[in-house]
Amino acid sequence: METRGMELTARRNKKVKIRVMEGHFATQHSHVSHCIDMTAVKSEMNMAKEAAKLFAESFYSSPIDTIITLERTKMIGAFLASELSESGINRGADIAVVSPEVTGDMMILRDNLSPYVKNKRVLLLTATATTGLTLASALEGIRYYGGETVGAAAVFGGNFSFKNIPVVRLFGVEDIHGYSSFPASECPYCRAGIKIDALVNSYGYSKI
Repeated sequence: METRGMELTARRNKKVKIRVMEGHFATQHSHVSHCIDMTAVKSEMNMAKEAAKLFAESFYSSPIDTIITLERTKMIGAFLASELSESGINRGADIAVVSPEVTGDMMILRDNLSPYVKNKRVLLLTATATTGLTLASALEGIRYYGGETVGAAAVFGGNFSFKNIPVVRLFGVEDIHGYSSFPASECPYCRAGIKIDALVNSYGYSKI
């Protein structure tokens, strides 16, 4: 496995970067040809703030009460809330930023957090959304807790859409030449006897 990889910069802001490694990787929902390392954008203050500015451009006209953050994107979410409250329709708003528990595909909001979603307008933020399954599950959770999703945002995302819910991506699968995603049972790498290089989740990757 190539552990160094290549660096990609966002088209609209060269300060926002992700690292891409080619190989055979297993995620929760699929096997993929590339590992997307977003450690910097999720962990470094300056880059997280620049990413938040890019997301905010798409939601200045959307009334938002709460931002739900998945996959360790809470720092981006906090900067996004700040950006949205400085101009546009949310100027002066006190936007809540909430990170729910996630077990499997089920999003759980404890009693102390559910009021931030019930009867609220919610923006969903995550790091990776290649198949759309994780977002779809989160959208169902928001409906269950009585919220209205006004949009979804992902640092890296695949080519999918949801009816009446805009999905904004900073990077897409089209930005990575040869990027492929397969259900585990249909993975051509596995069929060819190519071993998995690493297990990947929101915390990063572990070589095996």
